[in-house]
Amino acid sequence: MATALPVQAQERLKVVASFSILGDFVKNVGGDRVDVTTLVGPNGDVHVYTPTPADAKKIADARLVIINGLGLEGWLPRLIQASGGKAPIITATRGITPLRLGSDADPHAWQSVASAKVYVANIRDALAAADPADAEMFLANARRYQAELDALEAAVRAAVEKIPPARRKVISTHDAFGYFAAAYGVEFIAPEGVSTETEPSARDVGAIISQIKSAKIPAVFLENISDPRLVSRIAAETGAKVGGTLFSDALTDEKGVCPTYIEMVRHNIKALTSALGN
Repeated sequence: MATALPVQAQERLKVVASFSILGDFVKNVGGDRVDVTTLVGPNGDVHVYTPTPADAKKIADARLVIINGLGLEGWLPRLIQASGGKAPIITATRGITPLRLGSDADPHAWQSVASAKVYVANIRDALAAADPADAEMFLANARRYQAELDALEAAVRAAVEKIPPARRKVISTHDAFGYFAAAYGVEFIAPEGVSTETEPSARDVGAIISQIKSAKIPAVFLENISDPRLVSRIAAETGAKVGGTLFSDALTDEKGVCPTYIEMVRHNIKALTSALGN
């Protein structure tokens, strides 16, 4: 019996996912039949990630590599080449019609729960192809998880429905919510003349205040403002609510508020409805 456990462990399908949200999808479909490794872990920014030699080894050892695609992982092709890995590369967004983000495809398709179900179906099919013996289990897990996503989609739509249509707009420094906006009818407006990389100055905040007043925007999510005086000024001069944190590209670790995709979406919709409600 003592030798059975290592053999059992070796039989698990080694899957590399490019970042934490994909890793969560793979865990939900694969269950205990997969060994999931993510390249960009919790709280990491997949857009600007710098791969390490350890990442090349992860890919070399993998039976399956699952990526988002749509230009999200610009650093990945060189890493795959360096790894010498032969695992199939699965693009989880296959079948999703991309929105545009400037001149490029918007890669943040997971922000629509309906699109997340497409990710899950692609992952299910890839796992089943790589490990046919466990295909029935992957199918059952995917069916269960997609039912949870259906419930999540219904909850998001019900929450947005309670927000008066004229109030369904926020200012946000994120450009990651295009699919959410298109799916659920909440408008995300970029702050005028303010970089998302640096903290807004007092003059920038003055421009934001004018923008809020002219467009009658009820809520602001500006996570790059750390000076509480500027936040207070926005709220005092406009009456707009300054929301908390919206999560876009990464889950938190287990101790954080959004260790899973479902918890991330629930957190975001709660933050939005709290800020946008009357």
